[in-house]
Formats: sequence, C-alpha cells, structure tokens
Amino acid sequence: MTTEKAILAGGCFWGMQDLIRKRPGVTGTRVGYTGGDVANATYRNHGSHAEAIEIEYDPERTSYRELLEFFFQIHDPSTKNRQGNDVGTSYRSAIYYTDDEQRRVAEDTIADVDASGLWPAKVVTEVEATGPFWEAEPEHQDYLERIPWGYTCHFARPGWVLPKRSETLAG
Repeated sequence: MTTEKAILAGGCFWGMQDLIRKRPGVTGTRVGYTGGDVANATYRNHGSHAEAIEIEYDPERTSYRELLEFFFQIHDPSTKNRQGNDVGTSYRSAIYYTDDEQRRVAEDTIADVDASGLWPAKVVTEVEATGPFWEAEPEHQDYLERIPWGYTCHFARPGWVLPKRSETLAG
C-alpha cells in the first residue's frame, strides 16, 4: 500500500486527531508543532508553531480534497488564531502542503468554502509549504482515546457538505 501525507492545523490538535483518525483511508496520525520558528518544539516551548496533525492516508481510499473538506467541516476557518476557547497563533487554521498539487487543491478548496457561504466570514486559513514537524510529547498523542471526556472544540457538523463553486454559482 502506498500512502501520502497531509499536515493540517485547525486549533487544538487533540480534537482534530480524534475525528480525522476515524476517516476511511486514514492509516495513521500524530500530533505536533509546525509552521514556526523553534527547533525541537515542545508543548511548553513551541514559539510561533501551530498545533497540527500529520495524517498518513491511502489515496486509493480517500483523496486529499476529501480530507480538506472534512477539515473545513470540523473547525471554523473564518476565525483568525482561534478555535472555541483556544486563542493564539498556536490555534490558527493552516494547511501545510507537501507539493504543488496539494497547494493547488488547498487553494481550490478554500475558494469553494468561501463561495459556499457555509461560514459567517471568509476563510483565513494559511496555505504554506511543509516545514519541519516536531512530534508532540506522548501524553498529547491519542489524547481523546485515552481520556474520552477530555477537552475538545472540534465536531462534525451534521449535514455540512461543501459544494463546488460551479454548483454554488449555478444554484
């Protein structure tokens, strides 16, 4: 089986990992820090890094676009540096692409989210090339599996379906 990688930041990494790990085609996840300025980032010292999730997936079972659509369903991409009660640059919305095709799909998906009107404001999600990913400490990995009553501000919104821009404009 050939797998691909996606790196997404959308607020607290625990909630994102808990929901994304259950998606068809996702073969592995780990949480960590990326997109910032501190080498060997940790929970206590992650500088300007975002809390992020690294997703390994089987492209025969799910597409990068499908992962991004779910990403935009489970967090609010219209709030800058905030998800729920979590405030600060660590909790920003960002897509870290691994190649030009991922960048293109990310930009196209964002344009569809903006055109859809599903969120109260335009998307503020950053789109940047992947840099170093610093794996978070063991106590942060699989947190909501170990502590199912733990804190999260992520949830799947029932009935949320992202139309393509051509469908939005035609409707």
